[in-house]
Amino acid sequence: MTVRLTLLCAAARTERAVRFADAPLDERALRRVEAVAATLPQAGTVYTAPSRRCTGTAEALGWEAVTAQPALRDLDMGSWYGRTLDEIAATDASGLAGWLTDPEAAPHGGESVQQICDRVAAWLGALPSDAGRVLAVVEQAVARAAVVHALGAPRQAFWRIDVPPLSTVDLTGRDGRWNLRMAELPLGPRPPR
Repeated sequence: MTVRLTLLCAAARTERAVRFADAPLDERALRRVEAVAATLPQAGTVYTAPSRRCTGTAEALGWEAVTAQPALRDLDMGSWYGRTLDEIAATDASGLAGWLTDPEAAPHGGESVQQICDRVAAWLGALPSDAGRVLAVVEQAVARAAVVHALGAPRQAFWRIDVPPLSTVDLTGRDGRWNLRMAELPLGPRPPR
């Protein structure tokens, strides 16, 4: 049987300085979630990462019976938690450069890219083959790790995958093999010729 998994990246606060932190969604982000709610497929199983961003996104979608999955949590940012990328670059430029280029590096005392990729791959492998349609609200890093795993890409590809808030990643899985599925645009009225 095929598992059809849609990963929805959580909404993001609309403030300019993005921090490595978990914060509740603001009103603008909640309105954006409500605007995409009708575009998502129905699913028999719905998961969320345990962060406030992810659970807030799931709540704003009106999803019921959502199961929080610790394996879907964001990267552990260790000593960088609560700081902006600019702040880290100013105080630990070499550590940041190493972390962005070496998948095994964790200079912040948190989690490496390798570790999150392994964690997400294990979660994907543990999904039951008869799960059918599954939806999950996840952090951007989790979506990146899922794409890396599905494609069998090198871990260095993690940072080359752009995953905007409220974007989806569709994967189909069978017998331990995952495929990335690109979304098709809905057909509307044809323009006059």
